[in-house]
Amino acid sequence: MQVLLPPGWPRPKGYANGVAARGRMVFVAGMIGWDAQGEFHSDDLGDQVRQALLNVAEVLKEGGARPEHIVRMTWYVTDKREYVAAYPAIGKHFREIIGSFNAAMTAVQVAALVEDRAKVEIEVTAVIPD
Repeated sequence: MQVLLPPGWPRPKGYANGVAARGRMVFVAGMIGWDAQGEFHSDDLGDQVRQALLNVAEVLKEGGARPEHIVRMTWYVTDKREYVAAYPAIGKHFREIIGSFNAAMTAVQVAALVEDRAKVEIEVTAVIPD
């Protein structure tokens, strides 16, 4: 995997501008903050991010991938202000479960997610090197 940073651009905090990779691709559907039985244990955004990331890691594992193979993440959040306020908890959980911040990432606020209690949904693309 090669992180793409055009010359003279400042290094982004918490993501990469782009990533180039070659290998077997693994696509993870949007994961939300409920457990394997479809139950929420918290309405706290940080807690839901942690569970969603654990869910991502489990699906990656099923596909033979690991968190370091992630090249792209898209985060859908229901409240931008709550998301920004939760940066410390999100960063902690991200480092614990995913590790590095080298994926190309996008975060967008949405009006709602399909599951009423969900505050975040995370989609992932991973590439297992050849």
